[in-house]
Amino acid sequence: MAGEGDLKLLGLLVSPFVVRVRMALQMKGLSYDYIEQDVFDKSELLLASNPVHKKVPVLLHNGVPLCESQIIVQYIDEVWAAAEEGSPTILPAEPHDRAVARFWAAYVDDKLFPAWIGIIKAATEEARAEKTSETLAVLAQLEVALAECSKGKAFFAGDAIGYLDLAVGCNMFWLEALRRLFGVELLDTGKTPLLAAWAERFAETETATKVVPDADSAVEFARKLAARFGSASPAPVAN
Repeated sequence: MAGEGDLKLLGLLVSPFVVRVRMALQMKGLSYDYIEQDVFDKSELLLASNPVHKKVPVLLHNGVPLCESQIIVQYIDEVWAAAEEGSPTILPAEPHDRAVARFWAAYVDDKLFPAWIGIIKAATEEARAEKTSETLAVLAQLEVALAECSKGKAFFAGDAIGYLDLAVGCNMFWLEALRRLFGVELLDTGKTPLLAAWAERFAETETATKVVPDADSAVEFARKLAARFGSASPAPVAN
């Protein structure tokens, strides 16, 4: 695999933000050392590498830390722009398209993640229903974004996956985990047919199959989170 310098990634297997960075590294064909972190008992390395937020992911490039997944992905795309002939780009080349992709990626982090994590944290079924509706509304907006950004092609970025595909795609295994935990169908082929079809295509790409964890891992972690937050216990749901 192509590589330049020493790369280490501090992460959590089921973190969508860590998965986003791992997919970017996979796209670029970069080798790196992955160091799993316990986010409930944070290591000295993590605290020293990200003293502001104390969160994963952290990419260490030649010992220098970079934090926040969107920033890390953009860094990877810029530093290894010519890692090898034909190396894929992550961000769009055209400035307007690049700005639009960044806008929607920020929307995903600001709206989608807080909505679906709220389903897990909800203390009552009423609160969970509210967060489920909020998640569905965000996905409906992403359905519109997909139609506009893809221009009728397979992915947000066109014929191949790109920056916005990674931003949205890193959340998809969690939506399946929530279906298994709570029986909520968040990707509805009737309400968001384009997004549902895109999610299937995205899951089949090599970038996703080599990096994205199984939803069962997210289910297990979600149960730990629910216990920690004192959330309403999920009823058993068949897979």
